[in-house]
Amino acid sequence: MCDSDDLKRWDAKRGFDWSGNRRQFAALGAAGAIAACTRGASAASNGLIEHDVTIATGDGTMDAFFVAPESGSHPAIVTWPDIAGLREAFRVMARRLAGQGYAVLVANPYYRDAKAPQFADFSTFRSQGGSETVAPWREKLTAASIGGDAQALIGWLDQRPEVDSESSVGTNGYCMGGPFTVFSAAAVPKRVRGAASLHGAGLVKPDDPQSPHRLIGQGDARYLFAIAQNDDAKQPEAKTKLREAADSAGRAAEVEVYPADHGWCVIDSPAYASQPAEKAWGRMTALFDATLKA
Repeated sequence: MCDSDDLKRWDAKRGFDWSGNRRQFAALGAAGAIAACTRGASAASNGLIEHDVTIATGDGTMDAFFVAPESGSHPAIVTWPDIAGLREAFRVMARRLAGQGYAVLVANPYYRDAKAPQFADFSTFRSQGGSETVAPWREKLTAASIGGDAQALIGWLDQRPEVDSESSVGTNGYCMGGPFTVFSAAAVPKRVRGAASLHGAGLVKPDDPQSPHRLIGQGDARYLFAIAQNDDAKQPEAKTKLREAADSAGRAAEVEVYPADHGWCVIDSPAYASQPAEKAWGRMTALFDATLKA
């Protein structure tokens, strides 16, 4: 999680300009869409389509962002944003993933309290006291509530013509969204086959029976746990607990500590680090290609 140490370190970067990262990811997404044109009928022929959508859940109506190749049907991926919520940075990242041949749905995890975007970018989150604003919203994001949301989102995706409902579903999550990938896999075990947690927060809570590491065996997914070096320094036993939980459950899992700090994969984060972010993106892509496209 973006804890007080992270936030203090980022205070000096409140004016962080992420436009260069946005341009880089936009270019990579466009390249992916063009490359998809050469892969046959299942891939996009003329770029991407995207929509702001609403989805009925057990707790109300979620607003979300959906992007997919313009033609054909494709495996679906549910993205869970970080603590600052669904915003332009995650739209850019979703477009890149869609350009690789996926139908991507970015959830607004805070829909019970506010429509997205709650913050324009991470700098705005910091300057407007985002941690205090979202604290009561986050209390509602339990294993049960996120599991229910995942069921609703995947049910909605399976009705979309852009989605290949015969393929498995993937999920990726950042920061507080990391555990949501495990909750999703546990809630929809027959559909979710690939789950990527990128600098996920609170993956191991020893005193919590609903700790994500305890739920790994309830799903049937293959996992990627990409851990930030400063998160590992604060909880060095977490990587071992995740490894042991996956092995005990018989689930394939890649568990690695990256030489980067919490937030390094999100393009508007002050901690964004392009080289380790690209490595994590590559490992996530390999996971989804193996579990969703095989």
